[in-house]
Amino acid sequence: MAEQKKVIIYTTPTCPYCKQTKEYLKENEIEYQEMDVANDSAKAQEMIDKSGQMGVPVIDIEGEMIVGFDKEKIDKALDLK
Repeated sequence: MAEQKKVIIYTTPTCPYCKQTKEYLKENEIEYQEMDVANDSAKAQEMIDKSGQMGVPVIDIEGEMIVGFDKEKIDKALDLK
């Protein structure tokens, strides 16, 4: 199996799309690192610097930024489909 790409998800505890994204990655057995930007202002700033976005989720797959739960883009970035 190919080595998995590094995945970081910037989330907040109340975000429904964040939960969907995490569930989707789990279903596909993709490991990820979660950053809670609601409780960590440094991570929130890092997310904004990387993506230019304030909204979550922001998914960083090997430096490719995906804003929101966009299955097609996630699949493409991770070579899932």
